[in-house]
Amino acid sequence: QVQLVESGGGLVQPGGSLRLSCAASGSIFSINVMGWYRQAPGKQRESVALISSGGVTNYVGSVKGRFTISKDNAKNTVYLQMDSLKPEDTAVYYCYLGPPYSYWGQGTQVTVSS
Repeated sequence: QVQLVESGGGLVQPGGSLRLSCAASGSIFSINVMGWYRQAPGKQRESVALISSGGVTNYVGSVKGRFTISKDNAKNTVYLQMDSLKPEDTAVYYCYLGPPYSYWGQGTQVTVSS
């Protein structure tokens, strides 16, 4: 069993910043990819930012230059620094770990509103 525990969501004004954290624990033998997805009301879940075991990062176009993903291998923890937040960033953000199996966190709400 693998557990993903997220923290750091909340309400922020446009232009503000938030930092999400996701700590993985349990039967982790190897981690290929960790990262973040998000799902806004009425929309499909989308990949936001991913980081491979080798440190290669991938971002969805809409967050490039504003979000930064990083990880602490010793703590099995991944972070998402979100700057210059926009109302369209409002969504539930889910931590992801995989493959070959996919593990998901419980989700943390991020709301960007004045």
